[in-house]
Amino acid sequence: MALLPWHKIETVLLDMDGTLLDLHFDNEFWLNYIPIKLSEKTGKPLKSCQDYMEKACAEVYGQINWYCLDYWAEKLDLDIVKAKREIMHLIEIRPDCIPFLDALKASKRNIALVTNAHPGSLSLKIERTQLDSHIDTLISTHQFGVSKESQSLWKQLQAHLGFNPATTLFVDDSERILDAAKTFGIAYTLGITNPDLKKPDKDINGHPTTNNYLDHISDIVNLPFKPE
Repeated sequence: MALLPWHKIETVLLDMDGTLLDLHFDNEFWLNYIPIKLSEKTGKPLKSCQDYMEKACAEVYGQINWYCLDYWAEKLDLDIVKAKREIMHLIEIRPDCIPFLDALKASKRNIALVTNAHPGSLSLKIERTQLDSHIDTLISTHQFGVSKESQSLWKQLQAHLGFNPATTLFVDDSERILDAAKTFGIAYTLGITNPDLKKPDKDINGHPTTNNYLDHISDIVNLPFKPE
């Protein structure tokens, strides 16, 4: 378990998919369900459609289009939001998430969800999970035109939220995105090693990590933020 200096943390920025929500839905949707829909639409073999999606995703990996439902709807000629709704029952909150969020809120820290998810996806997941009742500020990076992998995003996000990087914690399941936050100057990072709860934990290097938010609740409660 990562030990964090919670008394130095005033603002907590949280990723959504794989961090607050189980990534199983997204993995199942993009790796299996969309290839099935493509196969049904085109008559091509499922394996061919899976290979096509793997290549198409690799072409825009880490860019805003990788997360953009409009981009994929046009490229694949599919109603992506409709397809997501067809299996939205798979969208699940991590079981350790709500107690963690409620502890943060009770501690009077500033909390914001910052996701690369398209607004259409964010809206669907809020509808399913009611995360908005636990987090006051919800941000899709699409409003800034760049993803969290980009330093431009972090500059715009700081200007928008007014957080102090020296007293901010960023939580994400992507080492690449955690690295980007660290490069910008975010003082504290936390990597989630079990984003898909149906898969084994993964390695995240260069950052403190956790696979259970419940391990942090007592410190959140007992170590209030104290400006230096």
